[in-house]
Amino acid sequence: MSFMPWNQKFELGIAEIDEQHRNLVNLTNALHDEIIANGSRGAALGEILESLVDYTHNHFIAEEMLMETIHYVETVEHKSEHNRFTAKVLDLLTRYESGEPVALEVLEFLKLWLIHHICRVDRAYLPYFKRHTAVASNDSTGAANKPMGERA
Repeated sequence: MSFMPWNQKFELGIAEIDEQHRNLVNLTNALHDEIIANGSRGAALGEILESLVDYTHNHFIAEEMLMETIHYVETVEHKSEHNRFTAKVLDLLTRYESGEPVALEVLEFLKLWLIHHICRVDRAYLPYFKRHTAVASNDSTGAANKPMGERA
């Protein structure tokens, strides 16, 4: 059994975002597996942490673009939460690179943060997304069928 098994409660019903969340959970599980296999200073640990930083950065951009597209009223607060996450993960990466044993702290932080963020914070924008896509599907431009980055 994996450290953080994928659960249907993580699914928002937005294919692109769900796939990104699944990848974040997979990276968290890869981090766990590396720690179990090679200890808290395993060679691949730093690479996984760096991948996590890069991937979350790109995920946050996609999610923030979606929130702006759907005119989500709490976009600023949501972005602030993303910024706090990024700062924390960068701090953990820096501490890891300086030799500090942070592996278990990273795992616990990621697991708790992902569960809370996906199940509560991200789920809060779903009514706006559904309302926006309902309006867009009635629009003759077919915007609802376009990838998120191409929607007006």
